[in-house]
Amino acid sequence: MADGRVPSRLGEGVAAFRMIAAMWIRSTMAYRFSFAMTLLANFIVTFFDFVVILLMFTHVEGLGGFDFPEIAFLYGTTSTAFGLADLALGQVSRIGRRVRDGTLDTLLVRPAPVLAQVAADRFALRRLGRVTQGLLVLVWALVLVDVEWTVLKAGLIPLMVLSGGAIFGSVMVAGAAFQFWARDAAEVVNSFTYGGNTLLQYPPTIFAKDLVRGVTFIVPLAFVNWLPALYVLGRPYPVGLPEFTAFLSPFVAVLCALLAGACWRAGLRSYRSTGS
Repeated sequence: MADGRVPSRLGEGVAAFRMIAAMWIRSTMAYRFSFAMTLLANFIVTFFDFVVILLMFTHVEGLGGFDFPEIAFLYGTTSTAFGLADLALGQVSRIGRRVRDGTLDTLLVRPAPVLAQVAADRFALRRLGRVTQGLLVLVWALVLVDVEWTVLKAGLIPLMVLSGGAIFGSVMVAGAAFQFWARDAAEVVNSFTYGGNTLLQYPPTIFAKDLVRGVTFIVPLAFVNWLPALYVLGRPYPVGLPEFTAFLSPFVAVLCALLAGACWRAGLRSYRSTGS
């Protein structure tokens, strides 16, 4: 019985998310020109991150032993993965505000999983701009990068992006759960999500090994792109992990999702409303 409840609850959550997100998408598309402008603005703003790298490489030939196409490859993979997570789950960062003002109570009485409601609330389709921008850079990098392609390496690209999105999404959910106790910790969470995305745009060789170990063994953001990307590029990992760890991203993503789900349930059980 208990085993059957988890898939059932997951299905309910997916259905609720789709229904609420579809409602917000219909609302957004009622003003198509406005949506097109915000989508373009989102694309341009996120592209400035890559402009910084472009400007850097007008003054240097390499960074940490990596050339420009390799850095673009790292940028494209993590930006696309983060963009997917931000599109689906970016709204969970607002949970701290709901906890403080008590509006979370209205979600608790509805017949749908709270996490699905929070994630789909005010679903921002404009965030597709980040995904599009990351994909364009990734495709461009794949054309330029000097790699001896194999079936394994080619198959690792979409696996890396999807698993990376799941890992980023798990960190977002775990961070949202933390706000049940911290109440106002959105910036702390952003240091792991937005900050992690920025970190992974650059090669691990330019960072201290203690930091590299931290994002490998503590908050496993390295599995978003560093480990699989370095396998694709034919480069060793700085902390000396075996080659097969490049293929562990899907397993790490599942583990992170399970831990994030447990954190969310614990946080939700601890919620006692505002008393107002």
